[in-house]
Amino acid sequence: MGQQPNVLTPEKSPQHRLGYMIRELRAVRRMSMRALATKTFVSHSTVQRWESGERPPKDLAEVKLIDKQLDAGGLLVELWRDIGHTSSAPGHVSVSTPHVSEAAIGLVTATSQQAASDHEGIFVPARLRDGSVVFVALDRRAMLRGGLGIGAAAALGVGTPAAADSAVQGLARPARSAAAYSDTPVEHLQRARRLLIDNDNLLGPRHAITAALEYIETIKDLRRDSKGVDRHALMELQTQYAEFTSWLYQDLGDFDNAQFWLDRAFQWSHTVGDGDLTSYVMARKAQLAGETRDLVDVVDLAEAAQRMARPRSRLAAVARTYESYGHALRGESTDSERAIDDVRNSLDRVSADPTPWGVWLNEQYIEVHRAQGLEVLGKHAEAAEIFTSAIKSLPDSYHRDRGVYLARAAVAHSGAGSPEQAAAVGLQALTVARDTGSGRIIRELARLDKSLIPWQRQPEVADFRTQFDAVLAHEA
Repeated sequence: MGQQPNVLTPEKSPQHRLGYMIRELRAVRRMSMRALATKTFVSHSTVQRWESGERPPKDLAEVKLIDKQLDAGGLLVELWRDIGHTSSAPGHVSVSTPHVSEAAIGLVTATSQQAASDHEGIFVPARLRDGSVVFVALDRRAMLRGGLGIGAAAALGVGTPAAADSAVQGLARPARSAAAYSDTPVEHLQRARRLLIDNDNLLGPRHAITAALEYIETIKDLRRDSKGVDRHALMELQTQYAEFTSWLYQDLGDFDNAQFWLDRAFQWSHTVGDGDLTSYVMARKAQLAGETRDLVDVVDLAEAAQRMARPRSRLAAVARTYESYGHALRGESTDSERAIDDVRNSLDRVSADPTPWGVWLNEQYIEVHRAQGLEVLGKHAEAAEIFTSAIKSLPDSYHRDRGVYLARAAVAHSGAGSPEQAAAVGLQALTVARDTGSGRIIRELARLDKSLIPWQRQPEVADFRTQFDAVLAHEA
């Protein structure tokens, strides 16, 4: 009997996550460990060490070769880079478990992967002694003992776990019966996902994330006893839930777990064999890279998504939109404007595309991303005007998105030298952040808070900075 592979916990560390993904992609490609070793010019034992998490590939050239052989689309390269980034991140202090001081909110530097796997962990924005704002993992029970203010507790979603309750996950899960549903399980869970998506934009990620994670486990249970078309449909739905879970973590401000669930969605989409879904997930990876301001990968990921998409399709246009922002981040104004113009000119053509992905691509969405690019290129006044116009035309149910646009408009107003207007719009965005717990809004408001320092004695600016500070945890 062959040796059983080590059980990996991909949430444990970036190195284990890389090993897990190499093994899973190799299994999806139906490639033996020895075949991968031959194709990558290494020994069988070296591949074993990669997959066990014992040792990662030694350099970029090696991991690029592995990525190519497994047709991973750059995924393994990203995961490999995360290993070095995590181990060398400046300013981190080693701690064994997340904790909070009894006297005050204590800053901890546990990774967000810990927070997501521990039902006592919560991912929150915190003010450091130097005035900067970062997102950290805090222990929920100690947080409550420390006496976090009511306003901060409401904004940060204390009492609402950021991941499925591990105590529940640790219990034996009862079997699921497909006959229990009035329609098919797939139809039931598709409706649930649609409701969660609507709920997310109205109420924010903290209310939906636990349910999304629980539904992924439910789908896994149902897959055990399903066959053929039903099993395939459940796997496709599981992939869709993984992508949505990634989005929830992204909006929460937990980019590590957002990346983790996008990686799972990318892997599972290959299992399903849905080219559009795989292209969409790759485009989302480009979007996430843009949100983290990754100057290296954002354009490359967007271009990869366009190569994977059907030519002249809506998904190709979606990826081109994210490419435009990537060029702006790099200071490539001409390339950014050319890309966004290409997307705008493609709207009529792609409107009839039957794919269900990227249906929100419209002129307003394109203008918002154009404004985002203009803001990072230093064209603040023009960006603020576009954001303001986009906010007016948003549907009422897009509460969280309104908050994101308000926060970005406030940053643009500040950059344009209008501190009073920036502070007023920032306070509106802060209200939405409190309602939804959106980390994306908080991140933009942290940028605003810093940019307003030169005008901090103005009453309107001082009011915004005081109210913003009240929703933050603070370093002990």
